Amino acid sequence: MKPIKEVLIEIKKSKFIGLYFKVETVDEVKGILDELKKEHKKARHIPYAYKIGNTAKKSDDKEPSNTAGLPIYNIIERKNLDNCLIVVVRYFGGIKLGAGGLLRAYSEAATSVTKDL
Repeated sequence: MKPIKEVLIEIKKSKFIGLYFKVETVDEVKGILDELKKEHKKARHIPYAYKIGNTAKKSDDKEPSNTAGLPIYNIIERKNLDNCLIVVVRYFGGIKLGAGGLLRAYSEAATSVTKDL
């Protein structure tokens, strides 16, 4: 499935690819995540957040706790989005960003990919 919108942000040599999908079911989310894991084999982390009606989930995908999934989910909530999945694919550039840096980077990617929707 193709994303509705895609953005690329580079921070200290790490690449953050923000992807926005319209989704109707949790199975659809799982299918998209499986495809992205195959497509981006060399990515270090693929955190995400989604909201479908009363069902919501977020994942840090091995980033430090609440530095990836939570900031993505907060953007979904702040913009009152529904039936959406936001994924941020991270390619590590060799420079650690720290918890605050990660939080800002994932938040920026999620904000950028939802801009003008």
